[in-house]
Amino acid sequence: MDADLKERLTAEQYQVSCGGGTEAPFTGKYWDCKDSGVYHCVCCKRELFDSETKYDSGSGWPSFWAPLSESAVSNREDNSHGMRRVEVVCGQCEAHLGHVFPDGPQPTGLRYCINSASLVLKPRGTEASE
Repeated sequence: MDADLKERLTAEQYQVSCGGGTEAPFTGKYWDCKDSGVYHCVCCKRELFDSETKYDSGSGWPSFWAPLSESAVSNREDNSHGMRRVEVVCGQCEAHLGHVFPDGPQPTGLRYCINSASLVLKPRGTEASE
């Protein structure tokens, strides 16, 4: 990650995105957000998820049934904490976003469980600015 990230991000954003951390459930800025727009990586600003694919999973974290594109995110095996999970990282800068689980709604059946601290929501029509 860039050296300026520690300076630019909040302590929680840095710990989650760069340290692989997890925010507490029901505490993040976007877990219950219903605003329309595109969610971007807090580190590199890459477009990751569209609000059209966001749903209430009841988990306490923003949940999406699909990323914006196949290249928006990458998956990695995560065997930490005595569990077998699939970590989701930004497809551009590899910032930690969260995990993906096979218990989501159709059409994909996936639940991308993403930390609010890893995201920035830009209202529809402002995605390309900045």
